[in-house]
Amino acid sequence: QLQLVESGGGFVQPGGSLRLSCAASGGTLEDHAIAWFRQAPGKEREDVSCISYSGASTKYADSVKGRFTISRDNAKSTVYLQMNSLKPEDSDVYYCAAAPTRRVCDYIVKWNFWGQGTQVTVSS
Repeated sequence: QLQLVESGGGFVQPGGSLRLSCAASGGTLEDHAIAWFRQAPGKEREDVSCISYSGASTKYADSVKGRFTISRDNAKSTVYLQMNSLKPEDSDVYYCAAAPTRRVCDYIVKWNFWGQGTQVTVSS
């Protein structure tokens, strides 16, 4: 059973940067698309970014385009989300999820494995 663990969250001032990691155990990420989502209590979950199994295809929410970059290192079974120019509205719990598919992100409808989340707080 694939298990995902997020790390790298924390407290940062507006304009700062964080790099989130999503590390897999109990299996390999090589044949999985990975996505990052975020959600605050009482709010709907928001898609943040997605990367295909090969890394050739990526997708970003309009709210993070140009500021966030998703990447993957299959040898380390880890996916990263580099977050720059952070804003207070980026404060949320960030989750990574995996789908065992070679589809590009636009065609993925189900995420089979989820991490527990990591808190990101952007505040002055």
